[in-house]
Amino acid sequence: MPTVDITRHLHRFFPALQGRTIEVPAGSVAEVLRAVDQLAPGFIDYVLDERGALRRHVALSIDNRIVVDRTTLSDRVPADGVVHVFQALTGG
Repeated sequence: MPTVDITRHLHRFFPALQGRTIEVPAGSVAEVLRAVDQLAPGFIDYVLDERGALRRHVALSIDNRIVVDRTTLSDRVPADGVVHVFQALTGG
């Protein structure tokens, strides 16, 4: 099963995920995020916008490769993959 790693910053908002290994079924990034939302309701609302795309201030990588499809989240997460969810630095 893939694992999901979130930054310490996100633990403040989702304490149910703190100090545990987050394992979810393999599938698309969208499916992985829905599985995390089942463990910590509201997670998906934090990382996705009203259209279901990644928010501008959120970045995701699969095995240290930045997710390409930020709109439909179709990138595949392999069974042994690691998804990293972190806050992106934006602004000017």
